[in-house]
Formats: sequence, structure tokens, C-alpha cells
Amino acid sequence: MPRRTATMLASTLMLIALLCAGVFIPVPYSEMSPGPTVNTLGDHDGEPVLQISGHKIYEANGHLNMTTVRVTSADYKMNLVEAVYGWLAHDNRVVPHETLYPDGKTEEEATQENAEEFSQSQESAKVAALKALDIPVKSWVVVSTVVKDSPAEGRLHAGDVIKAVDGTTVKKPADVAELVTKHKPGQDVVFTIVPAKEQAAAEKEGRTPTETRKVTITTANSDDAGEKRAIVGISAGTDHTFPFSIDIKLADVGGPSAGLMFALGIYDKLTPGDLTGGKFVAGTGTIDDNGKVGPIGGIGMKTIGARDKGAQYFLTPADNCAAAAEDTPDGLTLVKVDTIDDALGALQDIRSGKTADLPKCTTG
Repeated sequence: MPRRTATMLASTLMLIALLCAGVFIPVPYSEMSPGPTVNTLGDHDGEPVLQISGHKIYEANGHLNMTTVRVTSADYKMNLVEAVYGWLAHDNRVVPHETLYPDGKTEEEATQENAEEFSQSQESAKVAALKALDIPVKSWVVVSTVVKDSPAEGRLHAGDVIKAVDGTTVKKPADVAELVTKHKPGQDVVFTIVPAKEQAAAEKEGRTPTETRKVTITTANSDDAGEKRAIVGISAGTDHTFPFSIDIKLADVGGPSAGLMFALGIYDKLTPGDLTGGKFVAGTGTIDDNGKVGPIGGIGMKTIGARDKGAQYFLTPADNCAAAAEDTPDGLTLVKVDTIDDALGALQDIRSGKTADLPKCTTG
């Protein structure tokens, strides 16, 4: 066989082998891409995203779009060819698998966590919007979860209202851990609670709960990687009673990043006029009960998805601004927000045409 033919054959076989390796050898990466954007002021799957009853609402036009990111599943095995294509594509991002699924998290675990975060974000969005409108919301500290085989199992239950720990009134979830960790492992801690059933009955009947209990629990030693401390095996959270009904109807979405846009949508529906002045505004960001806006993941994918849908302005968490500004889609203005009040102020500038006053994101 002539040397040239042999060389060409060897090169072809080598190329085929490399392609096969690229297709069949998995790599430890996952992919992110722009997901759907949904107008919180509009409908989704045939019904309003925001459904409010028991309070006067106003017709809200325009766009206040929440944005999402698509990610490959936890059990998806990306190959080298797909990874290279993702690295080269502008609308995709290839990231280490552990970035999206740390500690070997399964698809089921990730889905459950995202659902819980999404539910909590809805509650915080409602509270933040009503507080911005000076509408009172009743709040209290509750047992969110009880760890299996922990000292609290069978003694405390999800939904129990925590009134006090060792006689000290509890005002926020962080108070619980602070008071418990004052003890040494093996010491007793006393919880004053309103049982979940009593709380639910009182809410239904429109009365103040009358039944309280004192529950004594012997603390155990923490077994995580952090500093050793006394624990009882619960996580505390906040529950609320709203003065009227607010439902957020949006399936197949997870995580906490829609909180800001839900809050703004609720605010818009409860006030006359349009927050956007007819402009197409999208955005993202977590939100807490006090209206503080927090950072999210996948900011670059969200700005691309928003602009593809026609967004002109994008409300961007302050901590995401620098990353988002590095690759801003043409025609999209990134607006820096740190609180719901910042967002409302920016929307006032947008609808009044004072765009020069907007706090824009920069790379610095």
C-alpha cells in the first residue's frame, strides 16, 4: 500500500476513533440554556398567573416577566462533543456538574428542593408586596421540618408555632438556633409551642390560639462538618396569615428566583395604573419578607431569554450586575436593584421616560 494512502487511512481511522470517543465518553459537565419567560401580569396555560380575591384589584397591562433557566437533569450524561458544542454556543453555558447538583444530589432531591424554594419564594413575594403597600400581614415562627431520628422527632411537628425557647420570646427563625446553641449537647431545652392543629383551627375560626404546650427536648451533638454544637433536629421558618387571598398559579417552575417579579406583579394588580408604563420589563431575583432582593444563578441565560421575548429592561439583583453586564444582549438595559423599593423606583423612571436616572449595571 502506498505510503500516502496508508497515512490517509490511518488519519481517517484516528479521526473516527476520536469522534467515537467524543460521543461515547461521558464528561462531568452539565448545560444551562435560556428557559421560558412568563408575564406575571398575564395568563399561563389558560389562567391568570396571579389570582387575588377579597381585595380590590386593578387591570394591569404591560409586561413584568419572570425568567427561567433550563438545565440538564442530574442523571444526564453529557459527552465530550456536546460539551465542546455548548462551550462554543453563545446561548448555552457548560458548567461542572457539581455546580448544579452539589454533593451528588439526585434528580428527585433537586426537584424537591426547587419546589420547596419556589413555594417559599411565593410566600415571601406576597409579604414583601403587601408590606410595600402598608397592608398588615400576621407572621409567626414555625417548625418547618423535623429531622428523622433527631431528638425532636415525635416531640415537635411541622407547623407547630414556636412562641418561646427557654422562656425567651422568639421573633424570627434565627432566634431558635441561637437559643438552642446556648446549651451544651445533652442539656435540656424547653420549647413553648402552639400545636399545628390548634393554629390551623384558630385561623379557620378567626380567633387567637388558646392552647400552648411546653415541650422539653434533650439536645444532641451536631454531626455535620461545621463546629460542634447542641441541636434538636429542626429547622425553623416563618408562616403568615394574609388579609385576603393571593394565589400564584405557575406549574413546572422551581427555585426561588422569581420572587421579585411575583412581588411586583402583586403590587401592580393592587394599585391603579401600570407600573411599566407599557414597557416590556423582565427581571429576576430572590426576595425576602422585608423586600431585600438576592442574587440568583444563570443570570446570562435569563437576560438572553428575556431579550429574545422582547424585553427592553431587565431588573437585575445588585450582586449579579457585574456578571450580567459582561455580556448584555443588544437592546436590553440592565437595571440594578437591591430592594423592592429600588425596583419600584426604577419602574417609575421607566414609565416616566427618565431612563437616564436608572441605576444601570456595569462591569466594574
